[in-house]
Amino acid sequence: MLETQLEELRRATLAAFASANSLEDLEGARVEALGRKGSLARITKEFGRLAPDERARLGKLLNSVKQDLETEYDAKERRFEETALAERLANEWIDVTLPAPGVHPGSLHPVTQLQQEIEDLFTSMGFAVLEGPEVETEEHNFDALNIPSTHPARDMQDTIWLTSGHLLRTHTSPVQVRGMRKLGPPFRMIAPGRVFRNEEVDASHEHTFHQLEGMMVDREVSVANLIYFMKTLLSSIFKREVTIRLRPGYFPFVEPGFELDIHCLICDGVGCAVCKYSGWVEQLGCGLVHPNVLRMSNIDPEEWSGFAFGLGLTRLVMMRYGIDDVRQLLSGDLRFLTQF
Repeated sequence: MLETQLEELRRATLAAFASANSLEDLEGARVEALGRKGSLARITKEFGRLAPDERARLGKLLNSVKQDLETEYDAKERRFEETALAERLANEWIDVTLPAPGVHPGSLHPVTQLQQEIEDLFTSMGFAVLEGPEVETEEHNFDALNIPSTHPARDMQDTIWLTSGHLLRTHTSPVQVRGMRKLGPPFRMIAPGRVFRNEEVDASHEHTFHQLEGMMVDREVSVANLIYFMKTLLSSIFKREVTIRLRPGYFPFVEPGFELDIHCLICDGVGCAVCKYSGWVEQLGCGLVHPNVLRMSNIDPEEWSGFAFGLGLTRLVMMRYGIDDVRQLLSGDLRFLTQF
């Protein structure tokens, strides 16, 4: 009786495996025959009532039936998986030799765009564009700019010092020092570049940002010359007249020194996070070159004079394009960058 049941189980289950049209059907047939509560398990429970000889003979048959069913199940399962993989490969196949779909042209970073525009403006007025190293010496970054050892700019909260004794330049003014010593008067030059400060990052401050410094040294240079070039610069950048104000400012490398503020173009002077709710944004520092700075670059201040200025390219970009958070400029977020 049990022998007949085992043979019938083998036949019926193999037929169920053969007719299965999906992995779900195949698994259902397996559970029905080989599961913990399946037909084979129920037949096995009857073995306890058999004589030892009969139990041994039917045990071999039971193992044969189980092995046949498991072998056929594994084979059919592999066929289903191979078919599914082939279909997936057919549907997802990509010819990697073809151009990528949806190619989007790149563009220059907004800081680069504005920097090139300012360079074009100043070169049209006879200024040379100079570059310098981002890792600087203390002499070029501070000493030659008349910044004494007790000046707060040397403190750790501003400057990123390296273990070698060098530092990451805190402004692009060291390029002016190198320019003065290389060119000699009379000259006009600008120095755009990246600078670094040990700043706490917020909507209007970054540890890495871009500046542009400028200097003109000639005979009888005055504040009037400085104002002319600054007005020319700002009107060119913003394509319209902007409201500015000059405040006395202290910079060791100029005397007299001025702070030039611009009416906030983000909030139109109402007050926002960029202008710290004052309506004004500090745009640049400027003034007449300090005689000590000229002397330290072997230029006679009795014969020559000049003006110098430094502006934040990053802040100019924010003003021009209405960007209210400086952190977006270094974020690498393509959703932001593709707008330019």
